[in-house]
Amino acid sequence: MDRMSGKAFELFLEERLKQDGYKVKQTAKGADYGVDLLLQKDKTIIAVQAKRYRSNVGVKAVQEVRSGMDYYQADKA
Repeated sequence: MDRMSGKAFELFLEERLKQDGYKVKQTAKGADYGVDLLLQKDKTIIAVQAKRYRSNVGVKAVQEVRSGMDYYQADKA
């Protein structure tokens, strides 16, 4: 996993989350508003920004996915 590209990591997450019962939709690249994947299980929608970093993500990434949560009308991020 440590050697995956960002795109490969997103695909890995997508398949793993589908195994956990989520419906998964990828957002449009380049205009994703900080959200890479949209998950749905029951009536809950979750916005996900996928990062494969060796260290913690910064506040910028958190702000982006929070903003994207509003854009996509998700319940959680």
